[in-house]
Amino acid sequence: MILLDRIAKSQIQSSLLPNKVIVLLGPRRAGKTVLLDQIVTETEEPYLLLSGEDFEVISMLENRSIQNYKRILGDVKLLIIDEAQKIPDIGAKLKLMVDHIAGIRILITSSSAFDIENSTGEPLTGRKKTFRLFALSEQELNQIENIIEKRSNLKNRLVFGNYPELIHLNGNKEKADYLSEIINSYLLKDILAFETIRNSDKIISLLRLIAFQVGGEVSLQELGGQLSMSKNTVEKYLDLLTKVFVIHRVGGFSRNLRKEVTKNSKWYFHDNGIRNLLIANVNPLETRDDVGLLWENYIIGERLKVQSYDKMIVNNYFWRTYDQQEIDWVEDRGGKLYGYEFMWNPKRSTRVPVAWEKNYPDSEFHVINSDNYLDWVVF
Repeated sequence: MILLDRIAKSQIQSSLLPNKVIVLLGPRRAGKTVLLDQIVTETEEPYLLLSGEDFEVISMLENRSIQNYKRILGDVKLLIIDEAQKIPDIGAKLKLMVDHIAGIRILITSSSAFDIENSTGEPLTGRKKTFRLFALSEQELNQIENIIEKRSNLKNRLVFGNYPELIHLNGNKEKADYLSEIINSYLLKDILAFETIRNSDKIISLLRLIAFQVGGEVSLQELGGQLSMSKNTVEKYLDLLTKVFVIHRVGGFSRNLRKEVTKNSKWYFHDNGIRNLLIANVNPLETRDDVGLLWENYIIGERLKVQSYDKMIVNNYFWRTYDQQEIDWVEDRGGKLYGYEFMWNPKRSTRVPVAWEKNYPDSEFHVINSDNYLDWVVF
């Protein structure tokens, strides 16, 4: 079995301080449990590893008292809870531990930002630090690929994505079956766990509509009309899908210039494989007519990993005017604007839009293609 050294591991290890809580968020099957096992293997202090999906664990922690938790932990210095969002009132319970058990270090994981943020937000104010774990990044894959292999494998990743288990699967059918299992057994399971969600068909239909509109502006009103749902319901579902790390939103950039478009948003998938399985298309790149969309979705996902792991302070946008001048991706960081256009074919070129150059003369503009992308997604 191939075990990669995840970027988040060393960051988490250096942040595990006495009487603090580390929260690790990320989608199911991204490698959170494997990462926990690696951290446990390397720790030299007494630890306790629990699962929030174990009813015995839930029962054991139910008695919210200092004495109960001191009895459970004993001489333990590191407490790790996987899928901690399954434990009722987990935030208040962790607060009691870090406030009253000297020297305890706590690491918890969750596959739902909605659950864990609601549970830990206020109780752990000033006591926690949050990290994200994504599917494998281009930088992490450098451990098992040289530059020739990386460029060759890129085409496959645009179709099947970067979930860690895929590096152990050889055939395309095996990969497609694995991604289908993620959608049906994990993604839907997490979504339907919310009491207000009753119909998975609507969720899948919404995701398919988003999948076909990757890179384009999305109107919530139009989505609602297509799905016979209210705009508010669509908005609620999209927020939920964001909280379980399936899709993410990008808004329009504007400095209040009259011609700049900001009303609608763009939506992207965190992983190309999930997007392609939803539309039932895992055909090779050479036979597809959506290569540009796949490239845009993939490279944005990789950039988000860099921003998260490198702790960038940045706001992300797209930019478009009513006369159809546009830039795929805009980063506002360090008091400067950076515009990026995504072109799969390195032989294609594009010029900086006139309106952008005129109104933001101090900004930078770059084209990210399949030849130079590594400079943008490896730090």
